[in-house]
Amino acid sequence: MNAIENNRYTGAWRSMAEKMPRPDVILSVSAHWFTKGTRIMNEENPRTVYDMYGFPKELYEVTYNTAGSPKTAEAAKNLISGATRFDNSWGIDHGTWSVLVHMYPDRDIPVFQISVDADASPEEHYKIGRELRTLREQGVLIFGSGNVVHNLRLVDWHKSSKGFDWAYEFDEYIYSNILNKNHENILKYNELGNIARLSVPTPDHFYPLLYILGASYEYDKISVYNKSCELGSLTMTSYLFE
Repeated sequence: MNAIENNRYTGAWRSMAEKMPRPDVILSVSAHWFTKGTRIMNEENPRTVYDMYGFPKELYEVTYNTAGSPKTAEAAKNLISGATRFDNSWGIDHGTWSVLVHMYPDRDIPVFQISVDADASPEEHYKIGRELRTLREQGVLIFGSGNVVHNLRLVDWHKSSKGFDWAYEFDEYIYSNILNKNHENILKYNELGNIARLSVPTPDHFYPLLYILGASYEYDKISVYNKSCELGSLTMTSYLFE
């Protein structure tokens, strides 16, 4: 619903876009393209995907009809050492467009997606991010969309703008390790036990962060936005590395 609302989250996303240099291309790693193996979109004009159900009609009328970037997709494929393949069966999904519709509403920056490999380890996702990070120097924004804490089974509709204790604890653990640049601790998040199992019951929404951490540099300045929790079991914390 953030896609069609103006709230503190969408305002922060707009602030992020205003703060950073305008990218030439956006490479998005979205939680909603979760595949067997790594797949890369390389079509000229990717379609808008509505990969959610039961929402108001207005949401399905949003289009993010930006161009793709076959040239940058090819460059990304060449940088990744593991097996990859081009795949245009998907499109720009709501993990991508629900945020970019606020950051870049003119839809005039080419966008392509790289999928999250369901079979890869945290270390492998991080490695892909590390291999892709030279694209940043070529004007590419590497954009990861998911949630640090994402447990839809435990959503509590009475906890608007509030979280469970374990959600705050896990989000704070990730936050402190990002700011202290202790990425190894984040890759071993499962060692936290129950709070990790509750916060990351499935890894699809957590793994996009690992690509971004891999693509970061030691000297990056880190800004934090939307450090909050919604509905008990969802955190909205966003990070900008520049």
